Amino acid sequence: MRTRFSTLSLPGLCALALAGCSAGPAPQSAPAPATAAARPAQQARPEDTEFYTPVPPIVTPGTNGSAPSDAVVLFNGSDLGEWVLMKDKSPATWPVADGVMTVNKAVGGIETKRQFTDYQLHIEWRIPEGITGTGQARGNSGVFLASTGNGDAGYELQVLDSYENKTYTNGQAGSIYKQSPPLANAMRKPGEWQVYDVIWTAPRFNADGSLKTPAYVTALHNGVLVQNHFALRGPTQYIGQPHYTPHGPAPIKLQSHGDPSPPISFRNIWIRTLN
Repeated sequence: MRTRFSTLSLPGLCALALAGCSAGPAPQSAPAPATAAARPAQQARPEDTEFYTPVPPIVTPGTNGSAPSDAVVLFNGSDLGEWVLMKDKSPATWPVADGVMTVNKAVGGIETKRQFTDYQLHIEWRIPEGITGTGQARGNSGVFLASTGNGDAGYELQVLDSYENKTYTNGQAGSIYKQSPPLANAMRKPGEWQVYDVIWTAPRFNADGSLKTPAYVTALHNGVLVQNHFALRGPTQYIGQPHYTPHGPAPIKLQSHGDPSPPISFRNIWIRTLN
C-alpha cells in the first residue's frame, strides 16, 4: 500500500527539514566585548602622587629668634655695615650699644645697602620704658618693606606704642599704614622687646608699567598673625589714596619719625630671600 509519506520526494523532505530548523530558537551569540567604560578602573597606587624632585635645600634653623643658616644678617648687634642713611646714602650713624641700635632723629631714617624682591624678614624693636606722648606721637617709627624713595615713600608696616594707646586702627602697631589694621593687638608693654616676622611678596608690573600683581604681606607680631596675605593697594600714603608706580627690587627702610617722644631701638634683624 502506498502511503502519503511515500509520495514525498527527496527535495520535499529537505524542504521540510529546513523549515523545521528555521522555526526553532536561534543559536545563542557570543557576548559582546566589554567597553572601556564598563571595565573596572585601574587600581590607584600611593606612588602615583609621590615625587622626589626638586629636593628642598637644607636650612639649619636658628634658636630663640637667631638667624637660620641661609639668612643674611642685616644687624648683628655690633655694626651698621649693611645700612646707609636714607638722605644721602652715606654710612648709617645711628648709635649702637649693647647689641642694640637706636634711632637718631637728627640724621633721619636708614635703609639697607642691598635691594630685595620677595623675602622673609625678622626684626625686633623696643619702645623705651617710660615713653611719653599719646596717639601717633608715642614711639612712632616704621619698617618700610620696600623703600621707593626718600622720606616716607614705600610700603610701611607701622611701628608704634599701641599698649593702651588709642589711635586710628589702621595706624597702630601691626597695621599696613592707612590701608589695613592688624587682626589683633599683640603689643607688649613699653620696655619689652617686640618681634615682627614678615613674608613680603613684591608687586609685579607689565612692560607698559601697568600693575600685573599687587604686593602681598603676611606679618606676625610677637607670634600672633596680624596681616594675612594682605594685598596692598599701592605704597602707603599719609594723605590721599594709594596707587602703584612701577619699580623693581628695593631696600628696606627704618623710619626716623618726627614725633617728640624718645627714640625707639632695634636689634636682631635678618632676612631670607625667597625665589
